[in-house]
Amino acid sequence: MDSDLGATTEVLRLTFGAPPRVLLVDDDNLVLARLQDLIAAAGFEVDTALSGAAALASLRNNFAPVVIMDLKMPGMDGLAVCRTIREETWPGYVYIVLLTAQDAEDDILAGLDAGADDYMSKRTSSAQLLARLRTGQRILALEQSLKDALAEKRRLTMTDALTGAPNRRYFQRRLSRELERMRRFGGELCLMSLDIDRFKQINDRCGHAGGDAVLQEFVRRIGHSLPRNTDWYARMGGEEFVVVLEGTNLTGAKFVAERLREAIAISPMLTDAGMVDVTVSIGVGGLEAAAGHHEISIESLMNLADGCLYASKENGRNRVTLPRSHAGPGRPEMEYERRRR
Repeated sequence: MDSDLGATTEVLRLTFGAPPRVLLVDDDNLVLARLQDLIAAAGFEVDTALSGAAALASLRNNFAPVVIMDLKMPGMDGLAVCRTIREETWPGYVYIVLLTAQDAEDDILAGLDAGADDYMSKRTSSAQLLARLRTGQRILALEQSLKDALAEKRRLTMTDALTGAPNRRYFQRRLSRELERMRRFGGELCLMSLDIDRFKQINDRCGHAGGDAVLQEFVRRIGHSLPRNTDWYARMGGEEFVVVLEGTNLTGAKFVAERLREAIAISPMLTDAGMVDVTVSIGVGGLEAAAGHHEISIESLMNLADGCLYASKENGRNRVTLPRSHAGPGRPEMEYERRRR
């Protein structure tokens, strides 16, 4: 087997944090008090409820991942509570233990069929009850470990391995959602296409390790230069990046683009081969320069921004170009189709 298949193919190591909160449900105050003392002494935080309805209300207000519950209660019994818990959506899995005097086989099967994870007689020893509770804790820890592993796997599929920037897949998914929202509700958006100037020469001079260092520092400077949490960026491949400014018109985008350009050019970047001067060419596209919200697409926005980027390259690099009629006084009006650079 290959050794680099990834963490999600390995046996998960369970990480136990604080003991999970436990909700005790019984219509007998004496039983509740005894169980509460026992389980709290074992290090668990404990809530109590005297009825099925009160148990559901407690879960909704203060979620507990473990529920230990009597079967026979007035009003809503334990089976009904089990079914209701399984039908609703919770912050995490609810591990349900039925603790009851009704321990015939038919009762046990009915409880498990209703959604309980464990079924115990009230004659069960305290030691066994705590052991079963720790079993539930391990199962909940496994569930959390699986969630964490899946979340990490999803993050990796959306992240550029070298720079840590969101990748092209992330860009496509997020911008698709944003454009769909804008088609329904309106709003402003600008997209900037960025290309590191003469990056091949940097690789030739500093080697690929030096080029990688430049890409990493480039991403760091982009992240520090974006003014709002809603502004985001992605690496499209090679030395090409995009920046998306939600709720921004071309006038605002021009300001941000110049800020980015200056942040890249202001000081050399450190590589193993020495300091390297780096500049970036930027093209800006936006909804106000496009035909309209309903006709706009990722491809048309990219064509607009890439055409302006090509103009920046053609006119000397290390500059920002906006679509025609938005270039401003003294700036050439540019309207190019997307080309390979």
